[in-house]
Amino acid sequence: MTNVSTPASNPVRPISAGRLKTRASRVLDGLPRLAFRLYFAFFLTYLLLPLLILAAATFNRSSFPTIVPWLGTTDMWIAALFRDAEMLKALGSSAVIAAGVIAISLPVGTAAALVLTSLHGRARNILYALMVSPLLTPGVVIGIATLLFWRKVGIGGGVALSILAQSSFIISFVMLMVAARLQRFDRTMEDAALGLGASRIYVFRRILLPFLRPALVGACFIAFLQSFENYNTTLFVRGTETPLTIFIASKVRAGLTPVVNALGLVMMITTLAGAIAWEVIRRRKRIAAGPAT
Repeated sequence: MTNVSTPASNPVRPISAGRLKTRASRVLDGLPRLAFRLYFAFFLTYLLLPLLILAAATFNRSSFPTIVPWLGTTDMWIAALFRDAEMLKALGSSAVIAAGVIAISLPVGTAAALVLTSLHGRARNILYALMVSPLLTPGVVIGIATLLFWRKVGIGGGVALSILAQSSFIISFVMLMVAARLQRFDRTMEDAALGLGASRIYVFRRILLPFLRPALVGACFIAFLQSFENYNTTLFVRGTETPLTIFIASKVRAGLTPVVNALGLVMMITTLAGAIAWEVIRRRKRIAAGPAT
């Protein structure tokens, strides 16, 4: 004879208030994590999608940089990039200006950071405000002021004036990065070295400079990128030179071609390869140094 279960024989156990509270707390605890993941996904999409579209447009047969409509896959725009003498000349001009900006901004910005961190009180605040003020000045104003000032001493527009104009505000970036690194420097190391008979130059070369190396490397990259992409200031001081930003702006008015996309793709690949190589070298050095590091 088959036993038939009845509600009385298998009662439904009610969920206790404690269990409900535990489940609710788990859901609430997971909401910030879910929100962070959604935000991170949105951030990556917002950051990378334009770059992916730019890269994809490089391989479209369309004579205009677009991916819609897709007219077929080709690599002719990459080949056209290396045949475009004007664009390569503009790229070289921007690289020369950026190198000159680094040569001026790095030592001057480092010296400014050292002076700033050695002061205290009101003098430090005033000097900090003066050093940061170029960052708050519009690039158009810096370009016009630089052109008017240096023209009186016989320096006209060109590569040299572009370097001077860009360095006038990029120095502030270098100063801020080096000063931030100096905030964590233990001054007792300098005092100990000086007490043992070391000279100031020796202390700077063997103690302070190695400590500042990460900030100096980062400042070099920041200075290069700030110079390479600058447009407002360079427009007034370039003279007859045509850096890359000015060249691309002129092409926007005359009509862009996917050659610009090809240049962007090459620069992205170069940057990514450099970052990967840097990270691989850094990890190998850490492994070679042993577990003590």
